[in-house]
Amino acid sequence: MPEDAPRPAPAAIRTDLGAIFVSLELSRRTWLITSLSPGAGEKMSKHSVEAADMSGLLQRFTELRRKAAARTGRDFPIIVIQEAGLDGFWIHRVLEAEGIESYVVDAASILVSRRRRRAKTDKIDGETLVRTLMAYLRGDPRVCSMARAPTPQEEDRRRLCRERKTLMAERVQHVNRIKGLLFAQGVFGYEPLGKHRRERLEELQTGDGRPPPAHLKAQILRELDRLEVLLAQLKAVEAERNALFEPAPGEGATPAAMLARLKGIGREFATLLWSEGLYRHFDNRRQVAAYAGLAPTPWKSGSIDHEQGVSKAGNPRLRTAMVELAWLWLKNQPASQLSLWFLERDKGLGGRNRKTTIVAMARKLLVALWRYTSAGVVIEGAVMKA
Repeated sequence: MPEDAPRPAPAAIRTDLGAIFVSLELSRRTWLITSLSPGAGEKMSKHSVEAADMSGLLQRFTELRRKAAARTGRDFPIIVIQEAGLDGFWIHRVLEAEGIESYVVDAASILVSRRRRRAKTDKIDGETLVRTLMAYLRGDPRVCSMARAPTPQEEDRRRLCRERKTLMAERVQHVNRIKGLLFAQGVFGYEPLGKHRRERLEELQTGDGRPPPAHLKAQILRELDRLEVLLAQLKAVEAERNALFEPAPGEGATPAAMLARLKGIGREFATLLWSEGLYRHFDNRRQVAAYAGLAPTPWKSGSIDHEQGVSKAGNPRLRTAMVELAWLWLKNQPASQLSLWFLERDKGLGGRNRKTTIVAMARKLLVALWRYTSAGVVIEGAVMKA
């Protein structure tokens, strides 16, 4: 071709489409619908509906299919993508119930410009999502990371551990507030969680020999009222949690009960590990570590070769629990192969290096627990409860 001959303009987007690709940008007020349809060239159309207006959204999908059929004489399916966020997975479930192929993507996994200042609008994000969806469906597995939507039952089971953690934090706040109020009057040794906390309050005296002032005493009594409500709620949540350990008639031990058989793992840890991560299906140990954010992140470029630490890109609750459990495992399972592995590498180390090694052990322990719950492979050297 001569140098001065006009060159054909490169197509920005494939136009021989076999479906209508749609992205949803969700907000509290409106949902922006960005679509690329067969027969419409490279142009993406944009429409909006009010937030949570599913009937309006489905009507827009019907209109997109009608226009595509009018242009091409064929009927095309709709494929939808949205970012994982505050809306959870209910929209995804409604779309699947309507027979629409739907995907939920981890927003942090989508490639973006690395310029110091880059433009960001809902319009740009909507187009980026459509292109990402098309690349993913062409077979590029690394273009993004699609989230696996849990079932409503799996999603609901998580609430037990999460609610208990919230209640425990509130309990600490009330206990510390009561102790702080009394400390300012020279009163020490009062335990708000004690069985006879109200009777004990009547016997207190300030540091200078006076009974507690009337308004202070009234405030503490109101704090105790709220504390007792929390304690009752904690008891109810723990009763629901303990029900997860009871097997159904004719079935074996539940996975949570299997975890609780290991020395050093109580019911709370067992429930958390199962409901936050081990209930999922994983193909290999790398997927297990990546889901918890415990996968290594190397930095290699030319002569540079060093580790940046764990990715922290997964479930933060599971990752925190595994690091805590790794320390407890050393104490309760000192003869296990994992503990011996840690002690061998801990010789002469301390401080930061020791913390790095315990994170590596947490990753190994999580993989071992996954094999134990999924395939029944007992951790080498682990001691079971009597």
